Amino acid sequence: MFRSRSKDQQAATAKSTADQPQQPRDPQAPKGRPTPKRSDAQSQRRTRATTPANRKDAVKAQREARRADLARQREALANGDERYLPVRDKGPVRRFARDYIDSRWCVAEFFLPAAVLILVLTMIRVPQIQTIALLAWLVIIVLIVLDSVVIWFRLGKLLPERFPNENLKGAKAYAVMRTLQVRRLRLPKPQVKRGQRP
Repeated sequence: MFRSRSKDQQAATAKSTADQPQQPRDPQAPKGRPTPKRSDAQSQRRTRATTPANRKDAVKAQREARRADLARQREALANGDERYLPVRDKGPVRRFARDYIDSRWCVAEFFLPAAVLILVLTMIRVPQIQTIALLAWLVIIVLIVLDSVVIWFRLGKLLPERFPNENLKGAKAYAVMRTLQVRRLRLPKPQVKRGQRP
């Protein structure tokens, strides 16, 4: 009753066009948007096809993807595959630092066995043996500090020579922390033998 004529006319035209069969679009006529690249169209189709329908399925899919990533990382840490290593271990600088540490004997890698031995000695209630145990603690700590300082300065010279255009931040600390691990338990696994030049 209070409708304007233009709205009535629009409704009638829409009804009449809906009744008529739709004519195919002229291929030469512009469609009002650019044609997407094939790669974009395929990736959109893939995401639509793989997107889960509800939140529960999405969480499950995300958990499975995270589990697969962690499995790949564990495998890479075991065999040294550079592609799937964690960000902390990636890159030629970190690989060189690992190889440099793995190719030499380090005092710090013997800290755990020595600490167990010293603890056993401190439990013996003989004053001379306890004094020897305390001196052994002091000696091993001083040796570890000296060895770490030597590694720090040697890597400080070697890394800029070998990798002048790379980011060297944190590489020396990464190498020194690796010395504290027993060689057999290091991750990523050592890729060089002792005495072999990296």
